[in-house]
Amino acid sequence: MQHIETEILINASPEKVWAVLTDFDHHPKWNPFIKSIEGEKAVGKQLKVAIQPPGGGGMTFKPEVLAFEANKEFRWKGKLLVKGIFDGEHYFRLADAGNGATRFSHGEKFSGFLVALMGGMLDKTKAGFELMNEALKKECEKV
Repeated sequence: MQHIETEILINASPEKVWAVLTDFDHHPKWNPFIKSIEGEKAVGKQLKVAIQPPGGGGMTFKPEVLAFEANKEFRWKGKLLVKGIFDGEHYFRLADAGNGATRFSHGEKFSGFLVALMGGMLDKTKAGFELMNEALKKECEKV
């Protein structure tokens, strides 16, 4: 198993960060990594997510929502073809950091027998997470 985790402090409330993060229609306007998200925001539902890692090819996948807890956590799990080949559990976690700020954690746990062969892709994915985090911070901190 491989695990990527990134974190950033955003000078906005968890409610504000959650509102921006879960406004799927506006992701194309500010998000350099996740180009689009479509689908119902509910546990057990399937989304359609298009990503564009920096320096990598874009891809679209259809993960299942595992958690959707307002102002706290949004998590999904996707797979390549069938479970066990290359699976990813992607998460966004928000924690109140006090003084109107939010600690935003963004990561993914990868499993399956192809994970060992995907090192370069995982590096690009981490860079994409970091770009998204910075863009989310900028979007949330607009006055």
